[in-house]
Amino acid sequence: MKLLKYVMLMMVLTSCNTRNSNVPVVGFADAFEDNTIEQAKTGFIDALKAHGFDEQKGTLKIIYRNAQGSIPALTQIIRYFITENVTLIAANATLPTITAIQNTKTIPVFMMVAATPQLMNLTDAQGNPPPSLFGVGENLNYIDTSFLLIPQILHPAATKPLTVGMIFNQSEPQSVEAINRIKNLAAASHIQLVALPVNSSADVLLVTQSLLSKHIDAFFANPDNTVFASFENIVQACNQQKVPIFTSEAGLVARGAVAAFGANIYDWGYQAGVQAAEFLQTKSTKDLHWQMVKVRNRVYNPTVAQQYHLQFPPDYKPIQ
Repeated sequence: MKLLKYVMLMMVLTSCNTRNSNVPVVGFADAFEDNTIEQAKTGFIDALKAHGFDEQKGTLKIIYRNAQGSIPALTQIIRYFITENVTLIAANATLPTITAIQNTKTIPVFMMVAATPQLMNLTDAQGNPPPSLFGVGENLNYIDTSFLLIPQILHPAATKPLTVGMIFNQSEPQSVEAINRIKNLAAASHIQLVALPVNSSADVLLVTQSLLSKHIDAFFANPDNTVFASFENIVQACNQQKVPIFTSEAGLVARGAVAAFGANIYDWGYQAGVQAAEFLQTKSTKDLHWQMVKVRNRVYNPTVAQQYHLQFPPDYKPIQ
């Protein structure tokens, strides 16, 4: 009798832990807690729902994990997804994308809020991306328009060069590429650029304050995950010194930047989610390839613009 009860108990436990093999499983990896990055996750899930894959309706299971800024934790998360044999991995931002590609060659990886495979140094000798990498990436071409908005709006005096400050994480490939691109752009536009490296989110406030002590006219927030994660500290420090923040990331405008030309983070995640849904529907990646961001927006923050007495061209729309 005791043996029978034990067997029955094990059967119940096994049935509870066995998932329906017909329900696809998404392993969703976030690099850190961040309001801007969170919008991509929302967009991704909304796109899946719109195409019939909904956790609440039992047509999808999502295993969500957040690395809280820890690279070792991120590696553990991806390896856990692999042991769970997830149907696909959703990688939110550059570091989860790189980590996923480094750890699996068989599970499709759908990236968002990430750089192009080339900028992430994920291409082979012939320039081909990993065959398991899909989703949506972004190059740095749009940064030119974003950065050159600064002299257009601030109207620097002819007698004094405009000084723009930036911080960047040296461990993020797209951030280093952005700095190098902006250095050339600033030199060609007679703008003095002051860029300081930062190693982690904990250093951002101190480094930003050091940057502000150099009497910069504007702060430029480039596509950097460390900037995303610590943006409120940057805004607080810049507002205290009356220095406006321009950016290439539309999602940061709602958080205190004055203006941006760049991808809407929700739309970015949604675009990746549409492609992931196509894979779930067809169960094939044969006709799928990673995509570039399709929609970029020109937006400004009316409250911040009024605070700094700045006016924007008609093609820049106020955030809602």
